[in-house]
Amino acid sequence: MLGRLLRGLALAACLAASWAGTTQLAKAALRDLDAPFFIAWHSTSWNLLLFPMYCVSRLLTSRERRSPLKQFSECSHFLREDVFSLRSLLKQTAPFNILWMLSNYLYLMALRNISTTDTSALFCCNKAFVFLLSWIVLKDRFMGVRIVAVILSITGIVMIAYADGFRRDSIVGVALVVGSASTSALYKVLFKLLLGSVRFGEVTLFLTALGTFNLLFFTWVSVVLYVTRVEHWPSARDLPWDQLCGLAALLLVFNVLVNCGVAVTFPALVSLGVFLSIPVNAATDVYRGVVLGLGNVRLAALLVLCIAFLLLLLPEEWDSISLELLTKLRGETVKEEPGPESAEGGSQAGGRTRVAGMGSSVSDLRCSETRDFPAA
Repeated sequence: MLGRLLRGLALAACLAASWAGTTQLAKAALRDLDAPFFIAWHSTSWNLLLFPMYCVSRLLTSRERRSPLKQFSECSHFLREDVFSLRSLLKQTAPFNILWMLSNYLYLMALRNISTTDTSALFCCNKAFVFLLSWIVLKDRFMGVRIVAVILSITGIVMIAYADGFRRDSIVGVALVVGSASTSALYKVLFKLLLGSVRFGEVTLFLTALGTFNLLFFTWVSVVLYVTRVEHWPSARDLPWDQLCGLAALLLVFNVLVNCGVAVTFPALVSLGVFLSIPVNAATDVYRGVVLGLGNVRLAALLVLCIAFLLLLLPEEWDSISLELLTKLRGETVKEEPGPESAEGGSQAGGRTRVAGMGSSVSDLRCSETRDFPAA
C-alpha cells in the first residue's frame, strides 16, 4: 500500500512536469511557428513509435521471447471485428483520431490567446465534462458532489474571462480551451463506450494506429492549410526543431505515463499529476517574466477551479466511507466516556447496554441519511 502510494506520488510529479513542459514548449513553438495544426500533426505522428517501443521493451524484459507479430496479434483484441485487417484498424481509430487532433488543435489555438497557467487550469475542467458525459451516455452513478464540482468549474471559467475584462482575446482563448477540454472528455467517454477496459499493450497499438491514421489522412489537411496561406511554414532549416521535437517527446512520455500509471498506482494520483501542472506552469511563467495579472478575481477563479477538480477526485463511495469513519470515531468516543453507574457494583452491564444503544442509534441515523440523500 505504502509502496503504491509512493509510486503514485512520483508518477504524479513526472506527469506534472511532462504536461507543464508540453504546454510551455507549445507556447514557445507558436511564437516562432504560427501553425498550430502542423504542430499538432507533427506531435501526433510520434505515436508511431509507441508500439515498436513496447515490443522492444517486452523482448528485453520478458522471459518468454515473443515475436513482434505474435505481440501484435495479442494486442489487437480490442477490435470488435473477428478478422483483423488494416482497414478495420483504421476504421476503428478514425473517430478517435479526429477527436484527438481537434482537442490538440484547439488547445494550441488557445495558447495563442491566453497564458499557459490559465490554459492548463481551464483544461482541468475536462474531468467535469467526463462526469457529465459518463452520467448521460454510460449511465454512471449520479453524484451530487460532482454536480457541485461541475457548477464550480463553470463558475471558474466565467471568472477567468471576467478577470481580463471580457476582452476578445481572453474570451476566444477561454472558449477554445473549453472546447479542447470538451473534445478530450468526449474522446475518453467514447473510448470507454466502444473499447472498454484495455491493457497497456493494446493501448500502445491503438495509439500507434492513431499515428498511422494521422500520417495517412491528415497530412493533406496540413498541406492544404499551407497552400491556402492559413498556416505558413518556413524552410525546413528554419523550423524550430528543438521545440517541436521536445514537445512531441514530452507528449509521448505523458501519454505513456497516463496509460501505465493506472496499473502501478491509484487512478486519483494519475489525475492529480495533471492538476499539479497548474502551479508548475505558474512558477515557470513567473520565472520567465510573464505578467500573469494575478488579481483577486483571477486568484479566486483558479482556486474555484482547483476545488472543483479536487472534488471530482473523490471516490464514488466517499459519502459512505466518511459516514462510516465518523460512526467509528463517535463510537470510540462513547466507549471512552465512563458511565454514570460505573461506581455501582452491577452497573457495568448497563453501561455496555447503553453503549450498544448509542451505536445502534448512529446506524439508524446513517440509514436515514442514506435514504434522504441518495444523490450524494
